[in-house]
Amino acid sequence: MASVSSQEEKSLTCPVCLELLRDPVTVHCGHNFCMRCIKGCWDQEDWKGEYSCPLCKHTFSARPVLYKNPLIAEMVERFRKFQAAAPARCYAGPGDVECDVCTGRKLKAVKSCLECLVSYCDTHLKTHNELNPGRNHTMIDATGQLQERICSRHKKVFEIFCRTDQSCICYLCTMDDHKGHDTITAITEWSNKKKGLGQSQRRCQQRIQEREKELQELRKAVETLKSSAQTAVEESERMFTEMMRSIERRRSEVTELIRAQEKAEVSRAEGLLKRLEQEIAELKRRDAEMKQLSLTEDPIQFLTTSLKVLKSPSNVLRRRQINVKSPSKSMLLCYFLLSQ
Repeated sequence: MASVSSQEEKSLTCPVCLELLRDPVTVHCGHNFCMRCIKGCWDQEDWKGEYSCPLCKHTFSARPVLYKNPLIAEMVERFRKFQAAAPARCYAGPGDVECDVCTGRKLKAVKSCLECLVSYCDTHLKTHNELNPGRNHTMIDATGQLQERICSRHKKVFEIFCRTDQSCICYLCTMDDHKGHDTITAITEWSNKKKGLGQSQRRCQQRIQEREKELQELRKAVETLKSSAQTAVEESERMFTEMMRSIERRRSEVTELIRAQEKAEVSRAEGLLKRLEQEIAELKRRDAEMKQLSLTEDPIQFLTTSLKVLKSPSNVLRRRQINVKSPSKSMLLCYFLLSQ
């Protein structure tokens, strides 16, 4: 089966389920149905005692006996095989170039003709080639920009390149606007520029390799810098942590030293306080005796008593013994520096 028309496909479709015939049967009016579909229709008409064709409404007084039509069944089977073997139709999607000849849903174009200014799908491309045997039409990959290849003034295909104006022109342009200009065929200029493009591309690729190498080196340098900075941060943290611990130890030692000196000086001061209190009490007692002695009118008694009263007391504290030493800042600083 080289090809199947839409009419042939329709003839192999069940009018009831609208799918390809399954176990096809042909009723007396000549229409084809699936065995199951026509039985279902006639089962619903049993109560009337009269049966009809679902398509043409031809009636039968008795329910017809149904037999599978082997000829139709063979045609359906061949059509199924054709469908399985036929390539899937490639419809144009977003961004694709549509076939200008297709009607309805457009197929994807594969080639564009610069002579006809039309884009063709595979099927219509074959038709185009069959209708133009021996004609050397210029075909290019399908493009949706055919109008950009046409001279807007002369409506001719661009075939010439003007080196003077650096633009593509048609052959008629060389006779007016571009007359006397340095022109060359577009194909020749394309070939020359393509060679130059290859050299430019190689230089570009070499530059890319150089830049990629520089990029890798810079990334490596950045990683080294980050690693060194992290090491420096960790070392500084360690040093400052040790310094803080050392300072804390020195602080504790100085505090203990101050407390020890405080304890010693307080103990000595308390002893001095006690002795001063005793001395004051003794002096007050002597002052009272002297006051009493000053009231005595008997010379003998006065002289006898005065020897005791006027006698100098023993163990009198000297002024320099009463001093209390307090920790000095200079002493604490000296201790701290000596302990380093």
